Amino acid sequence: MTFGMTAEILARIQFAFTVSFHFIFPAFSIGTASFLAVLNGLWLWKRDPAYLKLFEYWKTIFAVTFGMGVVSGIVMSYQFGTNWSVFSDKAGAVIGPLMGYEVLTAFFLEAGFLGIALFGRKRVGDKLHMVAVVMVAVGTLISATWITAANSWMQTPAGYGIDANGIFFPVDWWAIIFNPSFPYRVTHTVLAAFLTTAFAVGAVGAWHLLKDSQNRQARIMFSMAMWMAAIVTPIQIFAGDAHGLNTLEYQPAKIAAMEGHYQSHPDGAPLILFGIPDDKEQTMHYAIEIPKLSSLILKHDLNAPMQGLDAFPAEDRPNAMIPFFTFRIMVGLGFAMLGIGLWSLWARYRKNLYTNKWLLRAALPMGGSGFVAVLAGWYTTEVGRQPFTVYGLLRTADSLSPVAAPAVGASLLAFIVVYFVVFGAGVFYLFRLFRRPPLEIEDKELDKGPTRAAGVVPGLAQEESLGGPNAH
Repeated sequence: MTFGMTAEILARIQFAFTVSFHFIFPAFSIGTASFLAVLNGLWLWKRDPAYLKLFEYWKTIFAVTFGMGVVSGIVMSYQFGTNWSVFSDKAGAVIGPLMGYEVLTAFFLEAGFLGIALFGRKRVGDKLHMVAVVMVAVGTLISATWITAANSWMQTPAGYGIDANGIFFPVDWWAIIFNPSFPYRVTHTVLAAFLTTAFAVGAVGAWHLLKDSQNRQARIMFSMAMWMAAIVTPIQIFAGDAHGLNTLEYQPAKIAAMEGHYQSHPDGAPLILFGIPDDKEQTMHYAIEIPKLSSLILKHDLNAPMQGLDAFPAEDRPNAMIPFFTFRIMVGLGFAMLGIGLWSLWARYRKNLYTNKWLLRAALPMGGSGFVAVLAGWYTTEVGRQPFTVYGLLRTADSLSPVAAPAVGASLLAFIVVYFVVFGAGVFYLFRLFRRPPLEIEDKELDKGPTRAAGVVPGLAQEESLGGPNAH
């Protein structure tokens, strides 16, 4: 059951596999929770049943996604004890409290208000229900903040001490939380979650518009998604560039791997658009490059020197194969998102946002682009951190539990089977929910009574600026 690999490699693959499954659900639920808060706020403001129908439509999707995220996260955390107990022992005094704060301040907040947000409108009234929806959204953002703080500390450790036994202990919690890469990493992560949700919502809206261009709920969700794409994608590209400059300052070996620079360039480094990294020979085969552009992007100087992997000891170099390709996947998808956003602005100007068949068809495959991009970004940052768990201080090989390779291989195989069955069924159910047109949600499924404003009749409500046919 070892597949010819060591216990360390198998444990890394197992953690990457379980985190990959887990990460896609919070990346979606963070954005979806905020989307629900906006929809509920628009319903309370405009008293337009279209927004309430959309809230009911997406709250079910959010509930399923949130549940799968919680389950996958619990399973993932057990590996700190089974496969990475030495890491837990050495870094637990710093990482443990950060994860504990996430549970106390975020998960309890989400769980405490989740039931009210999903089922409590008629029981608690509009105002308290809105508070509950906002609290769930805020909880997801706080959760992302604490988890990102923990990961950022592992990338750029600060505010710590190390005792004679190699155990990390906190010295300055402000420095630990607000470590050098934290502001860039949390901004990049949250914006990525918003874009992941936006393009998923946009794809669902496009699917239903291709079937019925007059579906008002589909018009609203597609319009909102395209506004998010057009506005947030340029901000994300700027944030990603700032994050890259921060990484160059604190993790230059990771940047060298991402850029595919095996050799240092004293008089300006080229931007390698494509090539085949060879970690064994420490060279790039079939490189397609633009001279000096990497130095211009990273140091704003065509002739600025750039370190390659040869500037670091061989035992401290990350393998470039995975970061090189995953970084290009992430960047490529980012510019594809920007293209869709700009295209949507042109379609609005031409007043055919909801009837432009080619735009709608292009939005369909982009529905999964956010998920692929966040995974590619995670692989880039985590593989690029190797061979360390705490960058420059604690090696991955020294973080492993005293566990045999066959045991790790057997548990990895079990995870693969169970995850694909359980979460595969969950994803299949989500796609069934996506395929259901929002108009099929009958009025009897919506809350009655005081939430329905007098004089507002479904189908006769005034067209709003986001989804109205006169606001293309």
